[in-house]
Amino acid sequence: MATLNIDIEKEQQRVQSELEKQGLRVLVCAGTGCVANGALEVIKKFEEFGVKTGVMSAQDKITIIPTGCHGFCEQGVLVGIPKLKTTYVKVKVEDVEEIVESHIKGGKVVERLLYVDPKTKERIQYDEDINFYKKQTRTALANCGNIDAESLDEALAVHGYEALAKVLIQNDPNAVIDTILKSGLKGRGGAGFPTGLKWKFAAANRGGKSYMICNGDEGDPGAFMDRSVMEGDPHKLLEGMAIAAFAIGADEGYIYVRAEYPLAIKRLRKAIKEAEERNYLGKNIMGSDFSFEIHIKEGAGAFVCGEETALMASIEGERGMPRPKPPFPANKGLFGRPTVINNVETLANVPVIIRKGADWFSSMGTENAKGTKTFALTGEVNNTGLIEVPMGTTLREIIFDIGGGIRNGKKFKAVQIGGPSGGCLTEEHLDVPMDYDNLAKVGAMVGSGGLVVMNEDTCIVEVARFFMNFTQNESCGKCVPCREGTKNLLHILQKIVKGRGTEEDIETLEELSAAIKDGALCALGKTAPNPVLSTLKYFKDEYMAHIRDKKCPAGVCSALKQYTIDETLCKGCTKCARNCPVGAIEGTVKNPHKIDQSKCIKCGACYDACPFKAIKKG
Repeated sequence: MATLNIDIEKEQQRVQSELEKQGLRVLVCAGTGCVANGALEVIKKFEEFGVKTGVMSAQDKITIIPTGCHGFCEQGVLVGIPKLKTTYVKVKVEDVEEIVESHIKGGKVVERLLYVDPKTKERIQYDEDINFYKKQTRTALANCGNIDAESLDEALAVHGYEALAKVLIQNDPNAVIDTILKSGLKGRGGAGFPTGLKWKFAAANRGGKSYMICNGDEGDPGAFMDRSVMEGDPHKLLEGMAIAAFAIGADEGYIYVRAEYPLAIKRLRKAIKEAEERNYLGKNIMGSDFSFEIHIKEGAGAFVCGEETALMASIEGERGMPRPKPPFPANKGLFGRPTVINNVETLANVPVIIRKGADWFSSMGTENAKGTKTFALTGEVNNTGLIEVPMGTTLREIIFDIGGGIRNGKKFKAVQIGGPSGGCLTEEHLDVPMDYDNLAKVGAMVGSGGLVVMNEDTCIVEVARFFMNFTQNESCGKCVPCREGTKNLLHILQKIVKGRGTEEDIETLEELSAAIKDGALCALGKTAPNPVLSTLKYFKDEYMAHIRDKKCPAGVCSALKQYTIDETLCKGCTKCARNCPVGAIEGTVKNPHKIDQSKCIKCGACYDACPFKAIKKG
């Protein structure tokens, strides 16, 4: 047992006493999404009303707290007042005065700013009663949206650095590894490798120089799970890194975060500086023998740098390209030394596991996938945003309970899970438990946690083309199967969406995909064909419609659209003809018009202009 020079319990008591002096806390989301919607202006407006330090008639003291992401991105800017059990959504600058005067001072809730349930149309006052929130189980995201992300004191108030103090007092690195192994925590970055086992491999080399790396690159389209943790609870990430470093014997670490995350970088830098100044990081942490220094490495946005060996090459100043494995990073990693790389969400779970115990964490989830998982829920769903649910939660629960169902009463068609490396699942998979094994059986993967929901108006072939275009552009080009294979896959998909595909192309897509999966150097290349293979498996009829019938069933692919005029509805108003840029529409005033298909460029201008819905597309 070791003795520390910081009494974490006394620090927590001190902070709690200080927070009580703040009086009524008004939490304003200042994550990237809400900032884009005007959150900083909303905060400034609150302050102009004297709320930050002023005295109100109904409250002794009120303090505005700029927080990280609340997760409910669809409803930003969000303003939460926990003491009054109220959450306001879609708040604009012009709404601030009414919130202050009517509710904070007058005690009357501003009904029009409350969340409206998409199914019941009921206005709900507090997030605890909103399905989006109450159906979640937050571990990694527990503090995001509830604390000032730029305050070490606020982190201490929610048990920050308590777990680190615990492991330093016990002074037993192997016990830490055993706890993580027992918890069942697996890597949340996509591969799902047991975290404790990775640490154990690296710890075998304990004694020499080694490194701890946090992978915050997060390049999947539509994914923002790691960004939200870095922005909303940076001290939890730093604490998780320090505990991991203590377990493997590392004294130096890197957070690799893409430069497109300026707010995350700003808050991480501030958190590191403050933690070092107060001895929660740096030399002889809390008076112990353990020292740990963290650097931030800004990535240039290359998707391939999400792969661990490419990431290390980038930190070393080389071009970010994968290296063959073995040797694995745990044996020979950064600068040739033993290295552990975990993603942000994985490390954010570590302090909670140490504090609450392995059994607590393993009580959630499934037999082979313990704990919770964050997902970025996007697409054609009513409640988009960032969520965290126990492993094994079904897609049906996520999309129709938390997500509030499909927008505009449309029919669910599919969901792309796991980003460009994942797969496309259908209605028949809505009740499949979401974990590593079950998703692998149906041709998908948890991945980093991207969920893109699609409705009946989505063209599945175009979705496959979109993801392949992304992957091909992001291929580092080091190995032939990925460099040339993705290029040819994209070329074939482009042919099909343009109506020039052949039945032989289907066989070629399957053969090329198999070759890429078998021959690509890294995991990013090996998983690149997944969107193609899964869409072919479950939506082959849609591919064949593009090829045989030269039709896009969803009416999305512009080259396969055909605009026609229903003569029974056409009033001869000439609006369509006047808006056609190529003069493809013929007809006289008050008589039905016709479209010359040989001239039509399928731009849709006539469709948009017709006031009588006489123009049909198919």
